[in-house]
Amino acid sequence: MKKNNQITILKYSTNKTNTGKTEVQIALLTDQINYLKKHFNLHKKDFSGKKGLLNMVSKRKKLLHYLKDSDLNRYIKIISQLSLRR
Repeated sequence: MKKNNQITILKYSTNKTNTGKTEVQIALLTDQINYLKKHFNLHKKDFSGKKGLLNMVSKRKKLLHYLKDSDLNRYIKIISQLSLRR
């Protein structure tokens, strides 16, 4: 998971230390959400983990809304790159 995070950071940011960029945060949350989806297919009764998943989805939604309001071109680009439903 750590190497995937580093690859994601390099892909969506200008350098490896710029993890505060909105696109990087959205991409990292998307990676974690996709990982947890696989986890919940195996562990259906992990309710505390599902609460954490819902918090991540909510945070990603807020970041996407912020990005949409501030820069529509960056929003469209990240949506297409991550193949989100919007």
